[in-house]
Amino acid sequence: MLRHLLWASSAAIALAVAAPGDAQELQDRPVQVPPPSPEASPADPNQVQFSSDALEYDGNADVVTSLGDVRMARQGSRLRADRVVWDRKTGQVVATGNIAVTNPQGDIAYGDSIELTDSLRDGVIDNMLVVLERGDRLAAVRGSREEDGTINLNSAAYTPCAVVNSAGCPKEPSWKITAVRVTYRPERERIYFVGGRFHLFGLASIPLPKLSVPIGENSDSGWLTPDIRYKAVNGLEVTTPYYWSIAPNRGLTIAPHVFTSVLPMLQLQYDSLGTSGAFRVTGYATASRRSDDLSRATGLSTEMAFRGYVDAVARYQLSPNWSASGSLRRTTDRTFLRRYDISRDDRLRSTASLERIDRDSYFALTGWSVQTLRVADDQGLQPVALPEVDFRRRFNDVVGGRIEVQLNSLALTRTAGQDTQRAFASARWDRRLLTGRGQELTLTAFARGDAYNTRDTLTTAVASYRGIEGFRTRAIGAVAADLRWPLIGALWGGTQRLTPRFQVVASPRIANLSLPNEDSRALDLDDSNLFALNRFPGYDRFEDSTRATYGAEWTLDLPGLRINAVAGQSYRLSRRATILPDGTGLSDRLSDITGRTEVRLRDFISFTHRYRLDKDSFAFRRNEIDATIGSQNNYVLLGYLRLDRNIFPAIEDLQDREEVRVAGRVQFAPFWSAFASGVVDLTNRREDPLSLADGFDPIRHRIGVQYEDDCLRIGLTWRRDYQDTGDARRGNSFLLSLAFTRPGR
Repeated sequence: MLRHLLWASSAAIALAVAAPGDAQELQDRPVQVPPPSPEASPADPNQVQFSSDALEYDGNADVVTSLGDVRMARQGSRLRADRVVWDRKTGQVVATGNIAVTNPQGDIAYGDSIELTDSLRDGVIDNMLVVLERGDRLAAVRGSREEDGTINLNSAAYTPCAVVNSAGCPKEPSWKITAVRVTYRPERERIYFVGGRFHLFGLASIPLPKLSVPIGENSDSGWLTPDIRYKAVNGLEVTTPYYWSIAPNRGLTIAPHVFTSVLPMLQLQYDSLGTSGAFRVTGYATASRRSDDLSRATGLSTEMAFRGYVDAVARYQLSPNWSASGSLRRTTDRTFLRRYDISRDDRLRSTASLERIDRDSYFALTGWSVQTLRVADDQGLQPVALPEVDFRRRFNDVVGGRIEVQLNSLALTRTAGQDTQRAFASARWDRRLLTGRGQELTLTAFARGDAYNTRDTLTTAVASYRGIEGFRTRAIGAVAADLRWPLIGALWGGTQRLTPRFQVVASPRIANLSLPNEDSRALDLDDSNLFALNRFPGYDRFEDSTRATYGAEWTLDLPGLRINAVAGQSYRLSRRATILPDGTGLSDRLSDITGRTEVRLRDFISFTHRYRLDKDSFAFRRNEIDATIGSQNNYVLLGYLRLDRNIFPAIEDLQDREEVRVAGRVQFAPFWSAFASGVVDLTNRREDPLSLADGFDPIRHRIGVQYEDDCLRIGLTWRRDYQDTGDARRGNSFLLSLAFTRPGR
């Protein structure tokens, strides 16, 4: 086979983009993409690298014909064709047969014939398919390329969707746009349509007189996908967001929400990304009638009032060690977020923090505040922490172990409640030893000194949380020894590990009740704090007793199956009175039995059971189950929680409750699935005398159907809320969601 290689002086290889619009042949062409040339690039950028299987020259007609696997390349652009004819008299260059063209950006164009000038700067292409670097496709009957790279197409089609199914067979794209005229401007990374029409599942639907589609990585201004929903209290809601690209790293989304039953609502979101960090601010504003009486199911409406919400978050990395972050979440009233389906949170927390982290130390200066959205809560009792200072330093190889020193201070202020200032300094030493028989022994020594100042203690309803008014100090000390003995062996073709564990903790009597309790209220014995040095959460309470804790962990690993279980109990050696409330599982000298069991069967079953058994009756005081059964496409989620601790109702942080949660998804056809979820309150008066639940009180449920493929998601959801909170009323709501991959704007 004869191969020819020549260097021809020229300007460029044109990459025209088009696609067969009428036929809409968006599927792949059986043409080999031209590979990079093995030859070195010419020194002259205007030269074209050229090769072919055969070369013919007609001297009379002054025509050069290249045949068989013709390849041309210049400055990263490459062309392949079966035949190229160059008429030197007219300057016309015609390439035909299995044409494939690539440009330096990775776009690939296919066609039947290309007509070029001898400068190779512009030309016309017939029956072209272009696959852009990101996967978008353009097809046209005929197209032309201008000298500046702009491409004009006639009778064209565009889609970013897959044109073959999972088996590799051709399929109609989920959606596409056809147009009488299409213009592709590479420098703007956009495609412009004139006289277009949107096609969904092959059916022409929405006429689009003018439209543009972004195809690059940069953001651009334009309309986003609309959102449609219905809710009884607000009526039909239509949201049409518009994105304004202020700069490549800054943008503003303007989203007016229009309702049929209430006044419109405006949503604004501003995003900014810099070299050291980013921030986002989102705001909502409207006016509507709201209920000031949240305790009544019907509620009493006020006159029209301004209502809104702001949600801001920011984080900046000031240096490799220093960072600053913050968040702001505030709303005008307690029912705004629920009524307009923005959030179901019952508390909004705003924070600000300055942190420094290195290998052996940590420093944080933090402030935060809380806005309650709960019906029965008094906002004046919500604390503002300003500031909280926390410093920790780790020292290695100290008497064979490691010491961690901590300095902490906190100031809590309330407008109508107790104020607390706290500071402490602590040191903890840990040493880990391994015996010759494989036992792991950890020795711990802990010491801490506290200083508290409190005022307005009588405003705290629970007496055990108040402390004594004024300035108080406290000293804390504890020593502990923790022994583990892992025993490993074979079982049923797999491996099992049994790890008995025994711990002794000794601590002298500590002045607990004389100090306020701000962060150690929600105490409950479980597997996470069974072997903790202090089983109270937070810092305000410390368990002052000498106790022995014993338990074991068992793990079985089989092919496709893993079982992990842990259980334990503790016994208080000292006889002095305890501050641990009844019902926590720790109030008697012998504690309740607590544990956790986890089972995982391949990727089909995941089961977790956490429990606490009464030491006398073996009744469940805590029974919590979380299970996932199924595959990625078909699954059921089950959740059940029952707290039957029999705690005095005045301790609001430890109330009993019972609820069940269920959710599931079933894929009943390719790309089609149905889903549902629900939450039911099973609490009754025996479990919580203050509860209004009757033992079966649905909270909300959600049922829907969804289509989702590589570039389109359509969903219809029905949700029902069963509870009234002021003007956030019970009832049905419907949501129609439609999302595209790189949709037109």
